[in-house]
Amino acid sequence: MSKPLLIFDMDGVLVDVTESYRETIARTVAHFAGIEVTREQIQEYKNQGGWNDDWQLSHHIIERAGVEVPFARVKGHFQKLFLGDGSDGMILRERWIALPGVLEKLNERFRFALFTGRPRADAELTLARFAGGLVFDPVVGMYEIANHKPAPDGLLQILHGETGGQAYYIGDTVDDARCARSAKVPFIGIAAPSNPLYLDLVFLFQAESAYAIVDDINYLSEVFAA
Repeated sequence: MSKPLLIFDMDGVLVDVTESYRETIARTVAHFAGIEVTREQIQEYKNQGGWNDDWQLSHHIIERAGVEVPFARVKGHFQKLFLGDGSDGMILRERWIALPGVLEKLNERFRFALFTGRPRADAELTLARFAGGLVFDPVVGMYEIANHKPAPDGLLQILHGETGGQAYYIGDTVDDARCARSAKVPFIGIAAPSNPLYLDLVFLFQAESAYAIVDDINYLSEVFAA
């Protein structure tokens, strides 16, 4: 029998995106709407569910501020800030969360896959930068599926052809939890104590019947210690 499968979300799970994606949301909103959006306000949207796409969230906040701008312009500005010219993008501010050896040790017992709301090309840039010899197969991003989280399409695509082995999905938002529930996959919630709405997120995960809730992926070995 093949090893069980750990399916990871990327943002907030494998990498800290506080100074990349979250900061890019804030800067994009400031550019078009001239207002400051705080990290807590961004987390409030994430906790509502339905805002897994940071381009859509940025556009929504701008429109709520009374500014009409085409979505394509918002997305274009966002991506320019995020990717830059390869040497100055916000993506370079990301921090790999796993401590040395943690994922390598888990990989002895589990296969890895990735289901992220990022474009797959952006996700693979980050994996190439940080993941070393670790293999995530498959990598499913936003353009590989028709319906995005909380729809289960990405998980179901990864699980297609699996022959009864156990799988788990590891995510950091209520959309991740609802996606896992719809796919009938046990969900492991990441609730970082540094999150401005940490307790709210823990309660949301509990309400979604999370299999486990941990501070970050460095504690996954404890989840599977038995």
